[in-house]
Amino acid sequence: MIQIDDLYRIDEYVWEIPQNYRHDMRVPARIYASRKLLKQALTDKSVEQLINATTLPGIVGYAIAMPDVHQGYGFPVGGVAATRLPDGVISPGAIGYDINCGVRLLASDLTVDQIEPYLNDLATALYHNCPSGVGAPGRYRLSSNELDEVLARGAQWCLDNDLASAEDILHTEENGRLAGADPAQVSQHARDRGGSQLGTLGSGNHFLEVDRVAHVLDEETAEVYGLRANQVVLLIHCGSRGLGHQVCTDHVRDFQKSLTRYKIELPDRELVCAPLNSPEGTAYSGAMQAAANFAFANRQVLAMLARESFEQVLARSGLPAHLRQVYDVAHNIGKVEDHVVNGRAMQVCVHRKGATRAFPPHHAEIPSDYQAVGQPVLVPGSMGTASYVLAGTQGAMNHTFGSTCHGAGRNMSRTAAKKQVRGETLKQELNQRGIRIRAGSMAGLAEEAPLAYKQVEEVIAVVEGAGIARAVARLEPLAVIKG
Repeated sequence: MIQIDDLYRIDEYVWEIPQNYRHDMRVPARIYASRKLLKQALTDKSVEQLINATTLPGIVGYAIAMPDVHQGYGFPVGGVAATRLPDGVISPGAIGYDINCGVRLLASDLTVDQIEPYLNDLATALYHNCPSGVGAPGRYRLSSNELDEVLARGAQWCLDNDLASAEDILHTEENGRLAGADPAQVSQHARDRGGSQLGTLGSGNHFLEVDRVAHVLDEETAEVYGLRANQVVLLIHCGSRGLGHQVCTDHVRDFQKSLTRYKIELPDRELVCAPLNSPEGTAYSGAMQAAANFAFANRQVLAMLARESFEQVLARSGLPAHLRQVYDVAHNIGKVEDHVVNGRAMQVCVHRKGATRAFPPHHAEIPSDYQAVGQPVLVPGSMGTASYVLAGTQGAMNHTFGSTCHGAGRNMSRTAAKKQVRGETLKQELNQRGIRIRAGSMAGLAEEAPLAYKQVEEVIAVVEGAGIARAVARLEPLAVIKG
């Protein structure tokens, strides 16, 4: 079991496990953390999983853990790894089961005082209009041909079907579409699970949240993003639903069968992988990108349903109901990107599992209106605490493959949380603090209790201190909608 004394402290917030720590490591591992957060990470298998990730064939630079790291399937949640093209591997476990789980931020022209009289009705409307829960169907039942279009074109399908604006697309990572998607690689079982779930939240840690901008921390950048103190905003956190989960399940099974064919030896079979240029790697990449497109479309439809809810509730108030998209960004995804590694420019497949892209100012892949300040990074906390808007930095580009944290990160399992918290009691406590809760399951609510998560402020302090993101605004919840 690795101990804190086995790590080298590079600086205040960066720790390294050298390549010679274990005979099979191909690169060192780096952890971005305070001493307190590092000690928390060492209580589960996340650091061991990070070391295992350094054995992936074709990995370059470092295997990286963010300060919100915790144990996942094979690869830690809060992990980043880049493998070289064309002969490096792609690993479903290093991307995650909920492919393109991500966050969307919408901003209103309302203040907290203006929304307060309508907040209960708004929470109820959002709960009814944005279906949540395990297996919950949505308003849009897709035909087989329509589902193919969504898988191939993502949020751009929404634009053609009056479910998105041009500004929405501009303010979405990759304009809401990964061009390498191959719907033919998505199984019928995955299609059956996803065909009725467009525009749904799902369950677990997914949520839709009405927030207020509690503090502006970077006035210049906040102005560019259109954020101001006491403004009402909306966060949507969800992914590719059952479709993405099934894509991962299907291809993990296929990869397990092919390990011996490619003579890949792994310390943990949950880290199963295949060469990027192999038939299995190509098939998974095409299916994963298709699932990612489904997720972009899913959050886009939820955004339109949220707008509908605001318009319904505020119809006779004379108040502005429009919600403008600030940004949408993934935090469970694998993408081919250009990076400099050890002084050499190369194309790599960046695996981000519970990590957010954080591209710096003047990067060609971020919207023109954000060029001067960098890409928005959306970091949800836990209901009852705070969320943050960050901006990408050159430090992230230099050191973490343009990546930063994705949330607070769990410090307690769902089972442990349910043993300590009753959902009904938690709901009452949050209501007493003025946070409206709409949830379909009290047990599910208990699983996501704030005590089950790390302190998001500590996570933000690390990424700011390490220079891999810059804090722009702190958001605090007014209403939370969960499955």
